[in-house]
Formats: sequence, structure tokens, C-alpha cells
Amino acid sequence: MVKIQQFFVKHQKIILSLNTVLILLAEAAKWLFHINAAYQVLMLVVGVIGLIPILLTAISSLKVKLVSIDVLVSLAVVGAIIIGEFNEAAIVTWLFALGDVLEELTLKKTRKAVSDLTKMAPRTALVLQDDGTTEEEDVDFIDPGEKILIKTGDQVPVDGKIVSGSGYLNEANVNGESKPADKKQGDQVYAGTILEDGTLTVETTAAGDDTTFGKIIEMVEEAQDSKSHTEKLINRFSKYYTPAVLVIAIIVGLITRDFKLAITVMVLGCPGALVIGVPVSTVAGIGNGAKNGVMFKGSQVMDAARKIDEIAFDKTGTLTVGHPEVNKIEVLSGNKDEVVNLAANIESQSNHPLAKAMAKLSGQKIDQIETKTVKGKGMIADLDRERYYLGNLALIEENTFANPKLTQVVNKLSNLGNSVVVLANSDQSKLAIFGIKDRLRPEAEIALMQLKQLGIKKLVMLSGDNQETAQQIAADLPIDEVHGQMLPADKAQFVKQEQENGHHVAFIGDGVNDSPALANADVAIAIGSGTDVAVDVSDIVLVKNDLRNIAYALSISKRTVLNMNENIVIALLTVLLLFIGLFAGYVEMASGMFIHEFSILVVILNGMRLIRNHRKVDNHQFSDKEKDLA
Repeated sequence: MVKIQQFFVKHQKIILSLNTVLILLAEAAKWLFHINAAYQVLMLVVGVIGLIPILLTAISSLKVKLVSIDVLVSLAVVGAIIIGEFNEAAIVTWLFALGDVLEELTLKKTRKAVSDLTKMAPRTALVLQDDGTTEEEDVDFIDPGEKILIKTGDQVPVDGKIVSGSGYLNEANVNGESKPADKKQGDQVYAGTILEDGTLTVETTAAGDDTTFGKIIEMVEEAQDSKSHTEKLINRFSKYYTPAVLVIAIIVGLITRDFKLAITVMVLGCPGALVIGVPVSTVAGIGNGAKNGVMFKGSQVMDAARKIDEIAFDKTGTLTVGHPEVNKIEVLSGNKDEVVNLAANIESQSNHPLAKAMAKLSGQKIDQIETKTVKGKGMIADLDRERYYLGNLALIEENTFANPKLTQVVNKLSNLGNSVVVLANSDQSKLAIFGIKDRLRPEAEIALMQLKQLGIKKLVMLSGDNQETAQQIAADLPIDEVHGQMLPADKAQFVKQEQENGHHVAFIGDGVNDSPALANADVAIAIGSGTDVAVDVSDIVLVKNDLRNIAYALSISKRTVLNMNENIVIALLTVLLLFIGLFAGYVEMASGMFIHEFSILVVILNGMRLIRNHRKVDNHQFSDKEKDLA
């Protein structure tokens, strides 16, 4: 039986074409040559051929105790053959097969975004050998550390860092940005991008499925195969709906004594459009997101995203570019060069963004510095039997003493929007204040305005900086609340508290320290350039580092869910109208089946509208429908 099923699946289009020809011959025999016997025989042949794959699928579903659509159609077709309605049996099976083919073709089209990505994935790379020659190798066998040569016009085959050369890369395949990126030594490159000009030697950091491009493909494939809450609900509904139709058909047959009417009820009651409508919307919506650099980790994320009414942002690397720089140094005591070099050497042992900014000030390397981290405050360092404190004002005052002049300078720099780091020894004979500032992302203000236009009620910034600094940074943004001096646990607790207050919260971050808050949020959104941990725990990944994609992600989520609901209404309304027409005497089995299959085509086409859904994030306006959906 399995082999027979496989045969019919493999040759589905050929069998449909054959049956189409036989139906045309039957109609010609009846209307042109008036040979009714030939008409009946040909229609019986079409009915039997069309019934076989449907009947085999029905038997398979009954084995697992599932009364599927195929069971209803099989019973209806067998009944039609028994009562001699061969033409009805033929048309019903032909329309059912046509619906299956259209459904398959449509799903292939809606998954085109993923198939296009897969085709773009690089297969081989030119690996530099020790003697300076190159050898072409499969990307799956390339190890981290190997050096790859990339020439003009080539596709970058691995993730890596440029060790020599420069050029312009088209990164649209990865981040959706059409403008070529100027890349030079030390810059990161990603698999799937194209070198439009120049020659590069790249040291591999990831290859094959481990690259950013590989993970994008995997993420979208998994998302399109997942089921949303709505889809699961529809599947549960269909599980009980189909047997209910069967029972209704039996009751109608017993009451009316009209066997043809009973089997017609079975055919017209099939929930085909209901079952296919939601998956088509899901696949199309996620495919559209993938095409525009927004990765949804499952269709259930769209259900959650459309309900969001509050968004909390991490500051560093999310609202800001994530590359803070030291722009002010005040040395109150001690030799400036010595104090600055000492502070830079201490900070070089930390991975904190502020520490990295200060580490760049390092001149002469100092060995034998022993350090320990004080959570949320800074670092303590021991050097040449002397202890140094490097961190916020609270750390200094707790371990040395209060200094009015120090407090004054710290407050002044904080009010100017600086993150402040202080270096002091026990007697403050060495005392310096560093003002470190990060720039806002250029698109931050527009992105937040778009979120307000979409109906997000509350925008919050959470920062590890002191309150004054955080307030200063947020001053130019449409932020409703600013919370400073937030540790990772504090951010997670804030998200929980807002949820308890009835809000549906999205959190947006990019670092390891954001992962607790991301894990607790209703929807976790990670900036694509963020750490692997942040990306792993997120629900949505913005591959392109553009905050305006947040508005797009929420917009396509709402449109997709709306599209699902439209398809559900179309499907249920079609069945209702068919039953009304049937009992009123206006609809018969064949015409009803045609309308039924047409409704499947309608929901498929409606779902496919999402494929062409254009981004509006570069504009500042959204439709009233989108705002109402919020």
C-alpha cells in the first residue's frame, strides 16, 4: 500500500493531467457524439483513478484513529459510484487532486525565501596553503583558523576576520543592506556576502552550518515548520469538526432518506480551506521577514509579538552604537601619564565595553597586576603592595573617603551624558576621573517614533550607568521611562514586574548581560551583531543592525495574524454558505466541490499577499489598520 501511495504522490501532476484529458473526452462523447455509455465509462475510470490516492490516505489516517478530510471524500465518492453518479465521483476527485497540486505549488512559492537563501549558500572556498598556493575545498571541511583567499566577484565562503587586503562587500544576503560596505584589515566578514571590489585574505572563525548565514537558513526553516497557537487551535478544531460532519451527514441521510444528499454533505463539509489557510499565512509571513533581515524563531512568536504594548531597551550596543570612547580625563592628583596608563592596564583585564574603551589608552604594559571584580561597581587591583580602586563613585567612597572635589567632577561629567569611571588608591594620592561616552545609533530616534506610531504604549531604557547619565543619553529620544544602575538581575526583575502589572513586554538587547531579561520577556529581540548567548535566547533576531526593523517585525507579525484570521473567516463562511445553498436546492455535489476548492485557492492567494508585503520602516507613517491592530 505504501508503494502505491508513493507512486501516486510521485506522479501526482501526471495523473491529474491524465484525468483532465479523460474528463474532456467524456464531455466530448456526451455533447458532440451523444454516446452516453462512453461518457459514463470514462467518468467511472476518472472517479476510480482519483479515488485510489484519497482512499489510501484515508485508510492511513484511520489507522491512527484520525477522521481526516480524505475519509469524508472517500465515503462520498464511493457513495456516488454506488448510486451511479459517476460524473459526480469524477469531478469531486479531480477537483480534490487539483486542490492538492495548487496547494503544493503555493507552499513551494511561499517558501521561496528559504530556498533562495539555500541556493546562495557558498559551497567551496580557496584555502591558502603554507607555500602560498591555493586549494579549493568544501566549506564543510574548513576549520577555524584556516586562511581563505577571496577575489573580486567571489562569494565569501566563511565567517572570519580580514587579515590582509580591503574591498567593498555586498552584504544584502545577510543583513538586507544594499549599499556596499567598505571592509579593511581587522573587519569581520560573513559567509554569503559578495566581494564586489578588491581582494581579501580572511582568517576563518566559522564555516558551513556554523556561519551566520547558515544559522539564518536553519532558523527560518525551523520557524516555518513550527506551529502557531492559532494553527494548533485549528488542527484541534479540525480533529473534532470532521467527525461532526460525518455524523451530520448520517443524520441527514436517515431523516431525508436521500443518500445523494448525505454524501454531498460529506463533500461540502470538508474543512480544506480551514486547514491550509493558517499554514500558508505563517510560511509567507516568516518568509517575508527572512527576505528583509528579520528572523522569527517560530510562528508562535508572531502571536506574542502582535500583543506587545511595552518595549524595554538595553542601552549599550542597542540604543547606542556600542563603541564607547573616552572623551574626558580629569586627573586630580598624581602624574597624568602614569595614572592613565595604570587605569588602562587594569581595565585591559575586563571585557566590559567601558573597560575596552579605557584599555585603548594603554601605553606601557604593566605586568603582575592582580584584579578582582566587584559586581556592579568596578574592580580592585593590587600592584607593588598598593591597592587601587577602579569603578564608580560608590566603590571609591566605600573603600577610601568622600571627596567633595571628586564628587563635583563626577556629577559634572555625568550631567553631560558621560559614563564615569574613577581610579583611586587608598589615600587618593593617585586620583583620576574618566568620562566615557557612547553615541546613539543614528536611526534610534526615528525607530522609536515608529514604534509609538504603531501603538506601543510604553518605551523604557534600562542601563547600568548611573541615573543622571542614563537620563542625559535618553534626552533626545521619545523614551517614557529611564532606569539607571541596573544590574542584569535588575533588568530581568523589571521585565517580570511589568508583566505582573499587565503589560506584554518585549526586551531588546545584544549582550551576555541581557540574557536574563531576554529570557523573561514575552518577546526577546536580539541585535544581530550581539553575542551568541543573546541571539540564542531571543525570539526575533534583527540580522541588520537597524532598530527600524523592530517596527517592521511587529508590523509583519500583526499582518500575518490578521491574514490567518481572514483565512479562517473565508473558510468557515464558505462551508456555511455551501450548506445553505445545498439545503435550499441551489448547490449540488460537483458545483459545491468546485466552490469548495475555489475557496482553498482564495485563502492560498490571500496568504501569498504577505510575500509581497512591503516594508514601511523607512517611512514614518503606518496605516490606520496597523495602528488599530496594536
